[in-house]
Amino acid sequence: MKNILFLLLFVATTTMIAQPDRHEKIKAYKVAHITEQLELTSEEATAFWPIYNASEEKMRALRKTERKEIMEKIRSDFETLSDAEANALIDKSIKLKQQELQVYSDLVANLKGKLPPKKIILLRKAEEDFKRKLLDRFKNRRNKD
Repeated sequence: MKNILFLLLFVATTTMIAQPDRHEKIKAYKVAHITEQLELTSEEATAFWPIYNASEEKMRALRKTERKEIMEKIRSDFETLSDAEANALIDKSIKLKQQELQVYSDLVANLKGKLPPKKIILLRKAEEDFKRKLLDRFKNRRNKD
C-alpha cells in the first residue's frame, strides 16, 4: 500500500513539475487548506508563511536530491548494483532522511512563539490531509479517463 501511495505521489509530483501552471494551482490550494485547517489569524499567517515556505523549499531540494541521486540510480542500474554501491545508497538515503528531520525540527523551533503549540501539531495533520485529498483527486481523475 505504501509503495502504491509513493508511486502515486511520485507521478503527481512529476506531473506537477512538467506543468508549472498546475503546480501553482496546487500550491495555492495547499496554502488555502493549511490556512483554513490551522485557522490562522492574519498576524499568525504573516509570521507563519515565510518560515513554512523556506522550510518547504529546503524539503523540496532534499526530495529532488533523493530522486536524482538515489531513485534514478535504483531505476537504471539496480540489476548491476554492487553491494558497496547499495550500501552507499543506503547511507545517502539515511543522511537525506536525517536532513529532512533537521529541517522539520528547525521549522518547529522557528514556529514556537509565533503559533500556539496546538497549531504546530495540527500543521502535520493538515499536511497529511492535504496529501490524501490530492491523491484522492488524482485517483478520481484517473478513474474518469
